[in-house]
Amino acid sequence: MIKHLDSTTSAKIAGALIDIRKEAGAATTGAVLTLVIETDERHHYYALRAAREASRAHPSRILVVIPHPEQPFSGLDAEVRVGDEMGPGEAVVMRLNGELAAHADAVVLPLLLPDTPVVTWWPADSPEDPAESALGKLATRRITDASGTHQPIQVADRLRGYSPGDTDLSWTRCTPWRSMLAAALDQMPCMVKSVKVTAEIDNASSRLLAVWLGWRLGVPVTLSTDTGPGITGVHLGTDMGEISLTRPDGMLAILSMPEQPDRHVALKRRELADLLTEELRRLDVDETYEEVLRHVTERDVAQIEEVAPKPAKQATITMTAEPDSGPLGELPRESVEQEKEDQDLAIDKPLDDAP
Repeated sequence: MIKHLDSTTSAKIAGALIDIRKEAGAATTGAVLTLVIETDERHHYYALRAAREASRAHPSRILVVIPHPEQPFSGLDAEVRVGDEMGPGEAVVMRLNGELAAHADAVVLPLLLPDTPVVTWWPADSPEDPAESALGKLATRRITDASGTHQPIQVADRLRGYSPGDTDLSWTRCTPWRSMLAAALDQMPCMVKSVKVTAEIDNASSRLLAVWLGWRLGVPVTLSTDTGPGITGVHLGTDMGEISLTRPDGMLAILSMPEQPDRHVALKRRELADLLTEELRRLDVDETYEEVLRHVTERDVAQIEEVAPKPAKQATITMTAEPDSGPLGELPRESVEQEKEDQDLAIDKPLDDAP
């Protein structure tokens, strides 16, 4: 059931939720948390759809906040959705116009479920310091997405604005890779000497995965770029041979281990709803994510130069695991200068005379 409320208030929205539940014969909500989503018109549909799917595993009251500060008038328009496609949960889509957009916390606060956790999610643009934002202060858990826009947010920005309870979906995307690599090393206990991670350009998940591997294994890590999609491979150099997990198509991965036949494993790139469902399983501090961010410095996350499409070349940087120097490095200046000198010599060299 959907009910539209124009030029309304938080009290009227709360009353509409109660009336709709009574009409449906439900005395209580059955929700276990409140999920607050702050986004824009462009992304709100996909965010609401993902939250709706996640609410099937975690029944929740979903509050979608869409600020419109550019509007000349101040007011609140809302859509109340209960039942049917919402499953056991309920959702309210609120558009805050004019000056009211700067006071989203005052609008959301009366609609929070009592005695339940509050999670705030920014599926697209997010504040530099989520914990200090208006809606972030209401939550015990704050979820961002460094890859949610066309201009990916650098990991260093997440480090500067980190507070306990923050997490990022770029880190969530690494979970299957971390699980499979850890399981592979459990099957073959050996000394890892080097690590290489390959992914598409500006992939935040690959940086976090590379930092985690360098930190946990204590070895140099090389991060290379290709055409993707996403993370395409991890190669572990060991004293017994190379252990590799490669996924060139974003669907099926191949696990190769010394003296063992190659195995195909399911490693599909997960949908937004699956990532959100995983994050809602735990509402405490993610200590591992926090520790990974502590190993990141300004030098670690320098942007990789985009490779030219013709001819296709790989850009490679080398990383170490020491926090003071950072797990990521920069392109070797000597190799770049030598390549430039070779190109100059090729241009200046005269052509041989025709016979």
